Amino acid sequence: MTTPYKVGDRVTWNSEAGHVSGRITKVHRSDFDWKGYTHHASAHDPQYEIKSDKTDHVAVHKGSALRRKSD
Repeated sequence: MTTPYKVGDRVTWNSEAGHVSGRITKVHRSDFDWKGYTHHASAHDPQYEIKSDKTDHVAVHKGSALRRKSD
């Protein structure tokens, strides 16, 4: 298990376009629907909604795909 993140944490992740950074806006601890797909999450393996720093794009990732970003 990865270190849990919380709303407001700044993180970075790798996307097709390269490394992206943003701020966590929501933590999902149970299954949820997102853009027509069911994403699986639990208290032990949450998924995070992150708003990009450079655009209004919101992404959803598991904690294992994220790295804490220092300011």
